[in-house]
Amino acid sequence: MKSKLIMSGLAALGVMAGTSGAYAQDAARDAIAERLAPVGQLCLQGQDCGTAAAPAAASSGGGDEVDGEGIYNNVCMACHETGAAGAPIRGDEAAWAERTEQGFATLLEHSINGIGAMPARGGNPNLSDEEMEAATAYMVEPVMDVPELGGGDEEAAAEATEESASDDMAAAEETSADEGTADAAASEEEASSGGSGLDGEALYASAGCVACHAAGVAGAPLIGDADAWAPRLEQGVDALYESVFNGKGVMPPRGGSSASDEEIMAVVDYMVSEVQ
Repeated sequence: MKSKLIMSGLAALGVMAGTSGAYAQDAARDAIAERLAPVGQLCLQGQDCGTAAAPAAASSGGGDEVDGEGIYNNVCMACHETGAAGAPIRGDEAAWAERTEQGFATLLEHSINGIGAMPARGGNPNLSDEEMEAATAYMVEPVMDVPELGGGDEEAAAEATEESASDDMAAAEETSADEGTADAAASEEEASSGGSGLDGEALYASAGCVACHAAGVAGAPLIGDADAWAPRLEQGVDALYESVFNGKGVMPPRGGSSASDEEIMAVVDYMVSEVQ
């Protein structure tokens, strides 16, 4: 009788130990996944950047102050800590020098409306002007004197608006000049798009591929680097299409864009044409 009780007790302990071990393994896997989770997402102008909720607006002090650091860490740091797509790195005085000369109001206007590869509001349309102001202030604080937030400096805002209008006019003139030479470049564009008629070079920029393939981010082969592309070209262009469609390594499916199959193929054809 005693031996049966002892055996039953040992069996129960064994089950408990096995269950505890399984829980421990699950907890360890969860902890690893949390540590490996990305700190942010790269989102470029022209992409569907989603509508993720903005981080908590209140500061740790419990007042009406907006948590600019928290917003920066959730939305801005993916580019401004790595320099992706040419974004100036926070704290790099040389990279910010020409920008800070424009004044804080202009920098804020760029943050709100977007500039270059950076989309409006860093790709998060849920962020208010006040939150963008706080995040921008935190980002440039190491390299310039930031004015008092929420001061309503109408004169500075007017100057920023005027400069923005001037930039828009210059961009329109540049676009007009580009259109004037479109016919001469038609045959070249057709070659870079694999005969599809799509502008592979333009799609390469608008779909966000330039962010990684122009800088070698996360091991992406640089555009025009024949040595880096050689082993990939050996697989054949169809294999390259599939790699982009389905994602490969750290590259998400379709490079994280909403481009169609034909547009993806045109982009791949363009990148391949740069090394052939």
